[in-house]
Amino acid sequence: MSEARRLPEVEAYDPIAKALDRYAQYYETLSPQSLPALRELVTPDVRFRDPFNEVRGVEPMLRAFAAMYEDCTDVRFIITGSVRQQDKAFLIWRFYFKPRRLNATAAWEVEGVTELHFTPDGRVAAHLDHWDAGGQFYGRLPLIGPVIRFLRRRLGVH
Repeated sequence: MSEARRLPEVEAYDPIAKALDRYAQYYETLSPQSLPALRELVTPDVRFRDPFNEVRGVEPMLRAFAAMYEDCTDVRFIITGSVRQQDKAFLIWRFYFKPRRLNATAAWEVEGVTELHFTPDGRVAAHLDHWDAGGQFYGRLPLIGPVIRFLRRRLGVH
């Protein structure tokens, strides 16, 4: 995250602003080795949802993240922005990865937003990912991709 975005004089009195920066930094440095640190950033009953998973609890969330590293190589998140209002925030990101099972030689890019709900002490109670799985993921798969691209063209504005 850009240093220019941070407001140290405000953050000193705002645990949620600090927590948002800490969570964004965690995401940008995410690795299989850093996964256990998630336990310090979220509540034990955190709700996690993305297009492939919907779980409650830090351990199931960690399993979902670990599965990402089993299924993908060269995983990297870049946070491009954030918006916050009271105890909710949105992280805008780009996710780069190579799917192992598809023997991808070039990294895939997915753009999305994570909706975060914070507790008063700054821990994440809900992490809800929003992104277009049809266009940005399924549309690239060998068998289903052409069908999804056809449907998008048929249903889109001409």
